[in-house]
Amino acid sequence: MGMQKGLTKRLGQIVLFHRKKAGLTREKLCEFAGVSRGVLIAIEKGNGNPKLSSLFAIFGVLNIRMEFVSPLMEAFDAQG
Repeated sequence: MGMQKGLTKRLGQIVLFHRKKAGLTREKLCEFAGVSRGVLIAIEKGNGNPKLSSLFAIFGVLNIRMEFVSPLMEAFDAQG
């Protein structure tokens, strides 16, 4: 399994876990996040290449904090 596929699958597991923890149906999460049911299903199954805007909308509804950490970001912040 490639790195991107592994990441997509892991994101799907995280979304599914938090959706169930929040007691939301797919339909309600889609309504609150403004994404289609097909997009959510694909994300939860680890399929496709979801848009960041869709992920941010879903994560926002589910109160999932997303951080990006990399040496490049640290070097950029250090220049600030």
